[in-house]
Parts: sequence; structure tokens; C-alpha cells
Amino acid sequence: MSKQSKSEAEPTELVDCPPLEQAVVKFIQETRFDQLDSSVRAAVSLLMRDQIAVQIGSSAMPWSRKVLSYIQKRQRDGQSRVTASDLKMSAMDAAFVNASYGHGFEYDDAHRESASHPGCCVVPAALAIGEGLDSTMEDVITAIVVGYEVYTRIGCLAAPDLLSRGFHPHAVLSRFGAAAVAAKLRGFDAETTLNALAIALSYASGTTEFSSTGGSIKRVHAGIGVSSGMAAADLAEIGITGPRAFLSGNKGFFRTFLQRTAGVNPEKWFEKGAEFQIKKVWLKPYCCCGCNHAYVDTMAEFAGRAADVASITLLIQRSANMVVGTANVNSRAPRNIEHIQYSLPVQMAFALHGLGNGYTVHRDYLAGKVDMDAVLETARKIIMEEDSTLDGKYPGKFIADVTITFRDGESRHIFIEDSSGTTENPLTDAQQDAKFLELTDSVLGSNRARALLAALKIQDPRLPARALAAMASV
Repeated sequence: MSKQSKSEAEPTELVDCPPLEQAVVKFIQETRFDQLDSSVRAAVSLLMRDQIAVQIGSSAMPWSRKVLSYIQKRQRDGQSRVTASDLKMSAMDAAFVNASYGHGFEYDDAHRESASHPGCCVVPAALAIGEGLDSTMEDVITAIVVGYEVYTRIGCLAAPDLLSRGFHPHAVLSRFGAAAVAAKLRGFDAETTLNALAIALSYASGTTEFSSTGGSIKRVHAGIGVSSGMAAADLAEIGITGPRAFLSGNKGFFRTFLQRTAGVNPEKWFEKGAEFQIKKVWLKPYCCCGCNHAYVDTMAEFAGRAADVASITLLIQRSANMVVGTANVNSRAPRNIEHIQYSLPVQMAFALHGLGNGYTVHRDYLAGKVDMDAVLETARKIIMEEDSTLDGKYPGKFIADVTITFRDGESRHIFIEDSSGTTENPLTDAQQDAKFLELTDSVLGSNRARALLAALKIQDPRLPARALAAMASV
């Protein structure tokens, strides 16, 4: 353990606190590194590899440079590094930048059941705070698990309503995840931990309107969420208090955001023996909204056959339709990169034209190198029909139900329940490594990129957080 380790903070009894909130705080307080089995440790390694690679690869995007410039004008001194740079600043400032990088190009990990992106919250928060405290990776890994579980388990209780109502789940949930990470690493007692989480609710915000009418602010949702979750922890540490029933109260998170309760016995999600959600890390093979992925998969065998297609009919879930389908006003007339990455018809057209859906085609779009006239002509052949039964039939999943009709009269029906990169249909080790190197080689150089990849795979718990962060710097 590092000299600053706080994992053995003295527990204190919580008074007048509902069962769900009690359970969340107890989980944060009691989770220890030696309780994390090999499957959880492997999931953390996978998550960190993907998230840090995305941070590095996204660091050169125009909006990422603007975020860095914004923070540099206001930055506070500290020991926490900005990824893919030689800059050091305060933990909160570094986490703001790195989280924004990590969510900066629709290529970061996802968690299906909560329809969210926990990696770009918990990894940058834990590393930045860990660097500031001179923690070891043992402490950082434990905090990542704690933050991921608080974020996703609250998210599972809130799904699919958050997304269906137009909220951006990550923007809302990241506050809780970052506050949990900070509470764990900084060794808060139970009362201070409760207040950090409760204050985080006052910061929670963010909708998915960006998916319809655009706006690069979506790229910064992770930075805003992580830094405000850390700020909530700061406020709790100096004695500011929050509502004790911040989740389950009659004006708490569930009733206010979703107009319902958290369900029956929601505290069971945080009981000892509950499934670790981090083992369900979904790595994206495509550089676009996860709602598109199963539909992109259905087009794989037809790549390059756009001219042969007469029409395509899709059945789409209400939750996905809100983000990438008929509720997205620019899905058929995209005018910027946000529209492109959130347009189901365009992403399917990319695949049909054999352009792929990864980092390269979206980078080429930004450079004006994609023939969008041909792509949009194909996109207009796609008919989307919302099926209100699908969310109930396939809870926690984004499925694809596609009927494709060709000009010669042939018709094919394709259904995919588990898209590429999910736990049920994972990327191979070679595919994971290829994505990592695609994002890091050009920034770090081949030798340094491979050394970082090896360190993340080994995941030595004795390694100082500062040493790992330095490997991702230039």
C-alpha cells in the first residue's frame, strides 16, 4: 500500500440514512484490494488499456486542444499529468482534461446495462488523484473498481429510463463515480463519503440533444462530470453536507430524474456477493455511439455492396431510437462529426460502402476525405421503425433487427443480440492490441506504446501511479 493509502479508514455509523444509501457507502468503505479476484483484476487491466489508449489517440482532436487550452489558462499546480503531454497540474485539472480526452471520439468503453461510459470517469479520476497522493497502483485499482461499481450499479437501477427520457447517462452518473473514487483514495469515513455522493447529485446534469443537433460539448461531458464529482468530495471534506436520501428520497435522484422509485430492495445491488459490473466491460470496435454497433455488425457480410441494395428496414428500441434513430433530427442530413457518429443510417451506410466504422473513416470525414453524397444516398434507403417491445425483451442490450432487400429481389433478415466487443462477443486479444496501438503508436512512438501496453497488462500493484502516468506522457 502507498504511504497515503486510506483504504483502512475508520467506519462510522450512519444515522437516519435509507437502506440504499447505507449500502452504497458500506460498499465503498469495505471494498479492499485483496478481495478483488483475478477476473476483476483482468477487467481493470482491460478497461485501463482501452481508456488510456483512447485518451492518447483523442488528445490531438481539435476540441481536445481547446479543452487543454481552457484548463491551461486556469490551471492549479500539482503532480498529476495530462496524458500525451509533459504537463503537470492539480488532480482536478488533469482529470478534467484526461476525462475529456477519454470520451473525446466515441471510441471509449461502454457498459450496456447502464447505457454509459464508466471508464472515462473512473480511470482518469483515480490516476489523477492517485498521482496527487503518491499512491500505488494497488490503491488506484481498488478505487477504479469502487468508482466503476457505484457508477454502473446506480446506472443499472436507472436504466433504460435515463436514456429514454433524453438524459446522457454518463453525464449524470459520472458525478457519483468520481465522488466514490475520491472518497476511497482519500480515506473518507462513512459520513463524509455519504456527503460526497449526496453533494454530487447537485452537480448531475446533461442531455443527449447533442446527438440530434450537435455540439462538441458532448466531448467535455466526461471532464465536467469527473471534476464536479471530485469537487463534491472537496466540499464534503470541509464539512458541507448533502441530503441523506439523495438517491431514494421523495425528491432524490430516482423520483426527480425518472419520476419513479429505484425498485424493490435496490440495496441488494451493493450487498456482499453482488456481481461485479466491471467484468462486463464493452470495448468498442467502432468509433460511434454504441446504439449503432449491432446494426453495423449486420452489414459486415455486405460490405462493398451498397449499389446492390434496394432498401433496408430496421426495428429499433425506443432507448436507441432516442439517440441514433428517428428522434435524431439530423440522422439523415448530418452536418458535423457529432451528427455522423450518432446517425444510425450513416453508420450502416459507411459499412455498406466498405469504409469501415473505426477511427480512420471518422478522422477522414473530419479531413473532408469521405464521399458523403454516396453515403447519404445509401442512408436514404434505410427505414427505421421503433418497436416499443424491444427494450423489455432485451433489457440492458442494444440489439439489431434488420431486413435487407436487394435489387434482384433477394431478401435477408438478420438479428444480432450481442454486438462485437461485448462480454458475450468479445474482441480477440489481437484486436484489443491493434486498437491500442492504432491510437498510441503515432503519439508515443512504437517502442513506448508497446512498453505502456505491457505495463498495463502486467498491472503491478506496487508500481507508483506517477510512474504509470509518466509512461503515457510525451
